[in-house]
Amino acid sequence: MLPNYLSALPHFLSYFSMAALLLCVFWSIYTFLTPHDELALIREGNTSASIALVGTLIGFALPVAAAISHSVSTMALIQWSLAAMALQLAVYALLRLLMPQLGASISEDRPAGAILLAGISIVCGILNAAAMSY
Repeated sequence: MLPNYLSALPHFLSYFSMAALLLCVFWSIYTFLTPHDELALIREGNTSASIALVGTLIGFALPVAAAISHSVSTMALIQWSLAAMALQLAVYALLRLLMPQLGASISEDRPAGAILLAGISIVCGILNAAAMSY
């Protein structure tokens, strides 16, 4: 007989793989929407691009983690994660409307906008994750 944790391994792999895939989808959409190439800027040593990207990814990962812990199926995980994705992208769009110079400040490695974006993304992710505790 397998230990209990080994019998749960297929579920772990299913949820983890789906979460990783959703994170990649979010990353792709987010970087497509930004006016700059985050990875190129990060390779050049742009700290602001790194702060903004990591904060945004954390902001998305928090509700995905909550969805994993509360979902009864991978379909529920996908549905809650898509809701979280939409919310995170809406927050980014709203911040871009309120701060049209945000993209330029990140490209020029001025960290104030990147820190604000990262912070708001994380706060949104925390609230989103808490709301999923139904």
